Amino acid sequence: MTVLADAADAAGFLGAGSTGSGIIARYGDWLPVAKDARVITLGEGNTPLVPADTLSDRLGCRVWLKVEGANPTGSFKDRGMTVAVTVAAHEGATAVVCASTGNTSASAAAYAARGGLLPIVLLPAGRIAAGKLAQAVVHGARVVQVEGNFDTCLELARKLADDYPVSLVNSVNRIRLEGQKTAAFEVVDTLGDAPDVHVMPVGNGGNLPAYWRGYVQYADAGKTTRRPRMWGFQAAGAAPLVLGHPVLNPETKATAIRVGNPASTALALAAREESGGLFEAVPDEQILAAQQFLAAKEGVFVEPASAVGVAGLLAKAERKELDHDLRIVITVTGHGLKDIDTALSGHDVGGGPVVPAELTAIADVCGLS
Repeated sequence: MTVLADAADAAGFLGAGSTGSGIIARYGDWLPVAKDARVITLGEGNTPLVPADTLSDRLGCRVWLKVEGANPTGSFKDRGMTVAVTVAAHEGATAVVCASTGNTSASAAAYAARGGLLPIVLLPAGRIAAGKLAQAVVHGARVVQVEGNFDTCLELARKLADDYPVSLVNSVNRIRLEGQKTAAFEVVDTLGDAPDVHVMPVGNGGNLPAYWRGYVQYADAGKTTRRPRMWGFQAAGAAPLVLGHPVLNPETKATAIRVGNPASTALALAAREESGGLFEAVPDEQILAAQQFLAAKEGVFVEPASAVGVAGLLAKAERKELDHDLRIVITVTGHGLKDIDTALSGHDVGGGPVVPAELTAIADVCGLS
């Protein structure tokens, strides 16, 4: 049994083969997109799978980073959005709506603009990183700030889609999760097999079961010899899947996963059980330390939420709960430029010391003399 509804499998499929730009062109045979649909794409997918050498040494494992911040709008959301917006447009929608803490709004606005649809974005008032809000605004979204948290926004977005000619493109739209599963395909296509463990942040809960579906489908097709354990990590102040109940007022600096009542809870729990995986939580200070570690040691700049999986693995290694020699892939979900205020907190951003225009002075201040 797989954890995503199989209704999408009955839809028409685009037999696009394995070439072309974007995930529908590459993986159309695996996606619920009608053959005659006008594909709305920005060339998403095919993101780097970067060997994390320093982290591998720290953990005693072989570790790769699936760098989803390399997608067109800077996050993993683009994989699902190309499919969701393509299907919405094909079915006659003229507008799309999403609730968002940032990345979904940026992606929905970009793909809707690309497809000639009106993007409507419901945001928790004053609770979004400026970089993400800027993306939604410049793409022409109708942005509405709602008094409440993400869960309030999602409830209203659902009702808007029910009562008006608008297509909901949050991850509760299972078509969107179909697009997100293609990251698992890419991991296998690059490594030649599935990893032992796949690690990722968990906010609204849809991405983890989407990856699991991808791995299951590839395994069923004989493209892998194993299925990975799915490990999801949450911020300690927003950890409903770890606690086993909704969190009324979630709090974390990792804004992309500041969700107290995940819409895809059932799917995420099923993926954990089927894969033999786990959910754990880590505090903000460890998340921000992991963000700095990735930037300084691996050259990969991610937003805070993207560092949660790394923080979780480092914590498990510290507690001696991590077996050596595992093959681990970590999805880092969004680019660090999404939230520069958090990244720069605690750093001197004055531009560095001012020195005379002399070579020796520069060498001295850089510790080279």
